[in-house]
Amino acid sequence: MVVIPCLNEERAISGVVRAAREILPRVLVVDDGSTDGTAKLAAEAGGEVIRHEVPQGKGAALIAGWKRARELGFAWALTMDGDGQHSAQDIPTFLAAAADGKADLVVGNRFAGDGRMPWLRRKVNTWMSRRLSRAAGIALPDSQCGFRLMRLSAWSTLDLRTRHFEIESEVLLGFAARGFKVAFVPVQSIYKDELSKIRPWRDTWRWLGWWLRR
Repeated sequence: MVVIPCLNEERAISGVVRAAREILPRVLVVDDGSTDGTAKLAAEAGGEVIRHEVPQGKGAALIAGWKRARELGFAWALTMDGDGQHSAQDIPTFLAAAADGKADLVVGNRFAGDGRMPWLRRKVNTWMSRRLSRAAGIALPDSQCGFRLMRLSAWSTLDLRTRHFEIESEVLLGFAARGFKVAFVPVQSIYKDELSKIRPWRDTWRWLGWWLRR
């Protein structure tokens, strides 16, 4: 099942849902307290929608989506952002990487793709990825990419405590600590004129707080 966490993405969500449904027909949109037409447009595009009345954070939205997917009997969840930065054309690459049973978590690597990540985001991502790689004992070239395919039975063993953007890092360390296999695949990343939901200073400080407490 495709799980898409989003907040105020009415400009892009219809296209994201429709493109994903061409490959994986079950799409779940977790509307994390949007004040625009995100939920309505996602449903009209064929997505199942669950909604938080007030924003709880990307991590909280993802956890709600993964729980719902597992309740419905899905073994895997593919997560992608609702702002159009991830291309549904890359979904078969994730499926192929998981098909041989050698990966429990497949993560997109934007550094190996043809996208052009903004300079600041690239620097912060590289800095975080190096530290997480050392902590995990395995190479994590793009630790902050939210385009992922995850085995839900493995995820269910984790004790996740973060509720914001740090969840990408926490999941990676959790999988590595339990010996689950993590693989990376090249993906394109599409940057247009959308405003990122990431706030570099706030979210970096929040990540550092998690890093020091983990």
